[in-house]
Amino acid sequence: MSFSVTGIPEADAVLDEHSFAVLAGMMLDQQYPMEHAFRGPWKILERFGTLDPAAIAAADPEEFMQLATTPPAIHRYGRSMAARVQDLARVVAEEYDGDASRIWTEAATGGDLLRRVQALPGFGAQKARIFVALVAKQLGVKPEGWEQAAGDYALDGYRSVADVTSPESLQKVRDFKKAKKAAAKAAG
Repeated sequence: MSFSVTGIPEADAVLDEHSFAVLAGMMLDQQYPMEHAFRGPWKILERFGTLDPAAIAAADPEEFMQLATTPPAIHRYGRSMAARVQDLARVVAEEYDGDASRIWTEAATGGDLLRRVQALPGFGAQKARIFVALVAKQLGVKPEGWEQAAGDYALDGYRSVADVTSPESLQKVRDFKKAKKAAAKAAG
């Protein structure tokens, strides 16, 4: 299956071709529209020339921050996110020999996958559950127990980026999030 998250075919192709792009895009998906977050790895590749985690981790932090904040920036908080991308790349380079896909392909169970993802820089509990659903729904990686690990994000519907496969589904996810926020606000 090919990704269709960013609205830009070239950026989606980067997600299809680079496992680190999928991981970094998910990490960037906070306080920023999801399609823009998942365009971040494409921007890095265009400007830096590679998405090799070891090369990103070894890059001069100031130079990497400059490329991350050059308009259009990789994130609305480009400076801090540049550092997080480098931290994430460092973990992937050191713990997974530079192959981000090992995080999900070598997970023994859904719980193991959730623990692996939650241990990464920039991944809290909710984002880790969404990522488990993303690799299951979009990449077909479904270790035993992935549904329990992903929680409600495993359900059918349009709850998160894991369910985005077209511009229409992106809008349905936005509508779901908006309705959920409104309900939470009404509940006090």
